[in-house]
Amino acid sequence: MLKRILICTDLDRTLLPNGSQSESPGAREVFARLVSRPEVTLAYVSGRHLELVQEAIRDYGLPTPDWVIGDVGTTIYRAGAGEWEHWTAWEEDIATDWHGLTAKDLRPLFDDLPDLRLQEEAKQNRFKLSYYLSMRCDAEALRLEMASRLDAQNLAAGLIYSVDEAIATGLLDVLPARATKLHAVEFLLRHQAFEIGNTVFAGDSGNDLPVIVSRIPSVLVANADQAVVEQAQTQVARDCQQAAFYLARGGFLGMNGNYSAGILEGIAHYLPETRHWMAEDHDR
Repeated sequence: MLKRILICTDLDRTLLPNGSQSESPGAREVFARLVSRPEVTLAYVSGRHLELVQEAIRDYGLPTPDWVIGDVGTTIYRAGAGEWEHWTAWEEDIATDWHGLTAKDLRPLFDDLPDLRLQEEAKQNRFKLSYYLSMRCDAEALRLEMASRLDAQNLAAGLIYSVDEAIATGLLDVLPARATKLHAVEFLLRHQAFEIGNTVFAGDSGNDLPVIVSRIPSVLVANADQAVVEQAQTQVARDCQQAAFYLARGGFLGMNGNYSAGILEGIAHYLPETRHWMAEDHDR
């Protein structure tokens, strides 16, 4: 019986080489061949909605995943024969946090906050309220004010801040408290009977941190922002999760550790038996 391996990865600036750092030639091709093996199940875990995930797959020639955890963990889709199956059990699981309310119902709570600018409607969904904010604003003070207003309404919510380097803009998502990438990955693990020891998650940014610092074996790619690296190292040390945290540094198969090269490096760290598969691919 084949050992089942689950590879979960963020897209932008993790698998996708759309940051300022360089990509190692051939790394994405090695990744694609690795995840095509029958032992491997692939999940993309992204802030993007499904249509933008599909766009990334086309634009970058990515392998089609078995699962997509999208919208910063508020939706889960399973790949089907020519179509994507919406996993409604996940949304039923997170819906109780907002007592029947939707993201649109929450908008009036924050209408008077001038630093917030609603993202496009395509980037909103039933359980994801998303804003842009200036890099000059005090993101933490803003987050605390929003959290206070949500608490006053007895709404269990998470506020996830990250930065879109490509447009130098802050991103702030208001989600049900359980609708994190972490809980979505855990839901997938539990309901599809994957073993945590045969799972690897890869990310680069603030909205990946809940998984990065958890007990799920995780890798921060070498191109991750230094502030995210420091925050992850602090939380991992505090929670004694060092064994489940790996920071790609480059050198594996002569690659630089950025993007897919960092994902491969992290997979090889946790699952040494995969090294020879990658080495064979890299030598082709």
